Amino acid sequence: MNKIPNREIVNDVLVRHANNNKDIVVLASDSRGSAKLSPFADAHEKQFIETGIAEQNIVGVAAGLAASGKIPFVASPACFLSMRSVEQVKVDMAYSNTNVKLVGISGGISYGALGMSHHSVQDLAVMRAIPNMTVVLPADRFETEKVVEALIETYGPTYMRIGRNPVEDVYESLDYEFTLGKANEMHQGSDVTLIAAGETVRVALDAALMLEEDGIQARVLNMHTIKPLDTEAIIKAAKETGYILTLEEHSIYGGLGGAVAEVVAENCPVKVKIMGIPDEPAIAGTTPEVFEHYGISAQAIHQMLRNELKGNKEA
Repeated sequence: MNKIPNREIVNDVLVRHANNNKDIVVLASDSRGSAKLSPFADAHEKQFIETGIAEQNIVGVAAGLAASGKIPFVASPACFLSMRSVEQVKVDMAYSNTNVKLVGISGGISYGALGMSHHSVQDLAVMRAIPNMTVVLPADRFETEKVVEALIETYGPTYMRIGRNPVEDVYESLDYEFTLGKANEMHQGSDVTLIAAGETVRVALDAALMLEEDGIQARVLNMHTIKPLDTEAIIKAAKETGYILTLEEHSIYGGLGGAVAEVVAENCPVKVKIMGIPDEPAIAGTTPEVFEHYGISAQAIHQMLRNELKGNKEA
């Protein structure tokens, strides 16, 4: 399987579209290297703004550009962009409904050994609680391209979180339907539903394939858009499988799992298990090491669900 960092795809799509759309502007907070945006800065110097390490300012500048008709993409580390500038995101972007696209790079725990200060595992909870915000996590290079193109064409304040490291493909090509706010069913199943977003989609798919060998059919939903949430797909999964397990590179509070649980509790109460980072400062380590430590791995999910569901299948 190919492994390509999603941040490289963001640059590629923006470079291509900026050739014909001079309203596209990219802003970086001393992060062009981390965001892989040097090619954009070289190709479109007049459409690139470097603010330095000033997350509050960069959001305000972007909001001003959006108010003048530009389409600003702000690329900055997710841990700082989502926390230091939340007041500007709330007032200058969301309440003012300006067309700013935040790209939180190196999201989740992908900064690895830099530890808890550089982890962003509360960002989804914060961003989804702000009115007018769209929140989206692409899973691989193909979905990243679809998301960036959709954001260019769709008006509204948005937070897109991507990781730092190369990720495996979950799609085979760009030949599939993508719509913001609509989940993609990646694997059919009637025994349990795995709902994931971003880099945990690959984990969910691998777990589903393992479960299939045990005769357990796991549905996999790629919930790439955390807000607006595809409530229809969640309710359908709850009714048809009776058990939902969510996987996320985020705190167990307030993120994908919390959003899914809210929908299920109100519309079709079934068992919901939330797999993510527990209520503690996450350990330092590579993404696979951290995932393994907290049970967010295909092997751990497979073992847990096999133990829970195998007896039911044999009864």
